[in-house]
Amino acid sequence: MDKPFSAACERNRDPILDILREVFRDRRRVLEIGSGTGQHAVHFAAALPYLSWQASERAQNLAGLNYWLDDAALPNTPQPLVLDVGAEPWPVCGTFDAAFTANTLHIMSWAEVVTLFARLPAVLDADALFMVYGPFNIDGEFTSQSNAAFDVSLRQRDPLMGIRDLAEVDALARAQSMQLIANHAMPANNRCVVWRLG
Repeated sequence: MDKPFSAACERNRDPILDILREVFRDRRRVLEIGSGTGQHAVHFAAALPYLSWQASERAQNLAGLNYWLDDAALPNTPQPLVLDVGAEPWPVCGTFDAAFTANTLHIMSWAEVVTLFARLPAVLDADALFMVYGPFNIDGEFTSQSNAAFDVSLRQRDPLMGIRDLAEVDALARAQSMQLIANHAMPANNRCVVWRLG
């Protein structure tokens, strides 16, 4: 198996890191949901050595993720967790004071997005932060023609995929006592949205 590589991760990692430096400056233990290739985990953990960066992925994607983690051999990236958002049970791994996910909500089905928000509080400390990076619709509208085209391509791959509306995602968060505290515009018509639990 070749080491996986995401060009999008290379493009967006530094703008995301700029937000993480501020938002997670007082955090200690982060759960990354859907770590993909592992490029983000390695980049962020190296740049933020005070954080324990807990990567996670579905079992079928774990080998590629481990390529990146093993090559970097960072002291603050524990063994990745096998985590499928929609599967029971979630792994028991203590609690985290932050969670992060990038480019996952539009890949998950809406039912899986609902499950993600429903289960997160059980693995988060009081006052934990949850940061989501990716494209969002605003008030039911695409924010760019490129996002509209991207949504079409997603739904052609799987009708259950698609760009989510920020208000609908925020409603899921509020139902779990999460308050939206930041909404950063990012390059390429993406956003970094941050909620606080409690």
